[in-house]
Amino acid sequence: MFSAFLKSASHARRDETGATAVEYGIMVALIAVVIIFAVTALGGTIRETFSQVQCSASGKTWAAATTQGGTGTCSP
Repeated sequence: MFSAFLKSASHARRDETGATAVEYGIMVALIAVVIIFAVTALGGTIRETFSQVQCSASGKTWAAATTQGGTGTCSP
């Protein structure tokens, strides 16, 4: 009975498939954190750029924001 337990414990110790899955899980989590941080940091800039493109595509004039963090205005 005890020898069967030792044999299965030895086999489980050599089996590394679970460790690989954990490593991939950690890597995916870190990539997700980096993506969330990048989107949060660049969100305002991207929004401002798309607003400017939308304004220009509709034939209007884009006036940039006068304060940092503010939004520009689109006027005819």
